Amino acid sequence: MRIAKIALPITAAVMMAGTGAMAQSAGDWTVGVGFGYVQPKDDNGLLAGAATTIDENTQLTLTAEYFIRDNLGIEILAATPFEHTATIAGVGTATTKHLPPTISLNYHFANSSKVTPFVGVGINYTTFFDTTSALGTVKMEDSFGLALHAGLDYAVSANGAIRADIRWIDIDTEVKLNGAPIGTAEIDPVVLGVSYVHRF
Repeated sequence: MRIAKIALPITAAVMMAGTGAMAQSAGDWTVGVGFGYVQPKDDNGLLAGAATTIDENTQLTLTAEYFIRDNLGIEILAATPFEHTATIAGVGTATTKHLPPTISLNYHFANSSKVTPFVGVGINYTTFFDTTSALGTVKMEDSFGLALHAGLDYAVSANGAIRADIRWIDIDTEVKLNGAPIGTAEIDPVVLGVSYVHRF
């Protein structure tokens, strides 16, 4: 439900945009710099038999996209390390950092307006590090998962645009406390982004 509420305005804009001539061409590159807000899902699973919640975080993001065909690009998402605190009800907390590089195949809908919608699908790899807790030594295993992507580019010049986008990423990590497995943290965040994108 949370994803549907956020994605609805983007979906509506895609349907209203129509078709036309504003598009990226095969061989073009775009680079984007902005911010990403990671909001984990509400129920993050059980750790040590107790309900777990993981908080939000915002960091600087960087994207690079190469167009293998007109309107069809391969994009890489990078970011400065996100930091989250996991609260295990009645047990304690753990803080961790992670990097979530994501590769997506994006299709951009050509049209004659300043707004260019796009949708994409890809794969995410998330690695966790600098995990600390008063409970003991906590280790969070790396994660591979599906990533879905949609957004809008609003042209501000011939080669520049302001981008608003949304991603859903499947991130699950096996958690160990002092070497013993204590469960799986189901993060599965929605990532909201805003950035400036320049085409070369």
